[in-house]
Amino acid sequence: TSGSTGKPKGCLVTHHNVIRLMQATEPWFDFDESDVWTLFHSHAFDFSVWEIWGALLYGGRLVVVPYLTSRSPDLFHQLVCEQGVTVLNQTPSAFRQFIQADRAGNRKLVLRLVIFGGEALDLRSLRPWFNRHGDRFPRLINMYGITETTVHVTYRQLSWPDVLEERGSMIGRAIPDLRLYILDSELQPTPIDVPGEIFVAGAGVARGYLNRPELTKERFLPDPFSGQSGDRMYRSGDLAKRLANGDIEYMGRIDEQVKIRGFRVELGEIEATLRKHPLVQDAVVVLNKREGDMRLVAYIIPGSSVPQSEELRAFLAGTLPPHMLPAAFALLQEAPLTPHGKVDRQALSTRSTWNALPGIGCVTPRTPLE
Repeated sequence: TSGSTGKPKGCLVTHHNVIRLMQATEPWFDFDESDVWTLFHSHAFDFSVWEIWGALLYGGRLVVVPYLTSRSPDLFHQLVCEQGVTVLNQTPSAFRQFIQADRAGNRKLVLRLVIFGGEALDLRSLRPWFNRHGDRFPRLINMYGITETTVHVTYRQLSWPDVLEERGSMIGRAIPDLRLYILDSELQPTPIDVPGEIFVAGAGVARGYLNRPELTKERFLPDPFSGQSGDRMYRSGDLAKRLANGDIEYMGRIDEQVKIRGFRVELGEIEATLRKHPLVQDAVVVLNKREGDMRLVAYIIPGSSVPQSEELRAFLAGTLPPHMLPAAFALLQEAPLTPHGKVDRQALSTRSTWNALPGIGCVTPRTPLE
């Protein structure tokens, strides 16, 4: 496993699991020998299984992206154009940087598919891409997945209405040979629009963790809904809710909640609100711990100009409660990424200094009460 939700663990995934993944999704993608894929992600990240074998099983070409190129959005965009890449697999964090490189250059893309995975997707971030390319060519697909259930679990094609309606991270429906349950703490299905934990069963479930029998027993549970003895389901630790139309909205990790001054805070909710500000291109919010003090710090990648911290705080206060307002706002040129293409929150949360956004400065007390 990639280790983004804890210490990396060896996971027993069979060759059969990978073959059935490609067969089950084949009607959606029509991969063939003319496709050019990129190996953008570390081979220690499950997304690379999809990239490597997606190319080779259909006789396509796999472009191995040099590490430094993968960390330079402009160089990576140039490589995608020069190599004629048709199938691009990206985490949402990496693709937001790719969008900016695409807007800045005049190179010609021949992409036919962009497939997302690894993180929650903020649909609003796709607005500049759809403005430039539309939603037909290339097709943009959001796929939720887990290493322990063989890379991908769901499929959802994205379109203009998704962006205009400002919906959450819509992940669609389960791949045909998988079953996705949303269950409460008693392992009972939750009603429509009620959040619960994602459990996955079916042909993609791995054998378990290497040399970790207790952890395997804890996470790979008997499936009480299949009717078949011996069937198992994997407990993901991810939150989601099922909508009335059958679509599933991903709501983040159960363990991504942070607790500050007695309040539980969803960092993703603060980030999503900040991205609605016209001067904010992207945002990452972390819990910064320093000398026993805990504070929320919002790192801002600005758009056309740099907003003031008071302006952002007032903007957030319009929809968020006081305990969710960051104590500090900092400037960021681009979000640091892990080797797997996800935002490196650990690197940001341990920073002792940051480039603070401009503000009105310190105001001395004006009354005895202040």
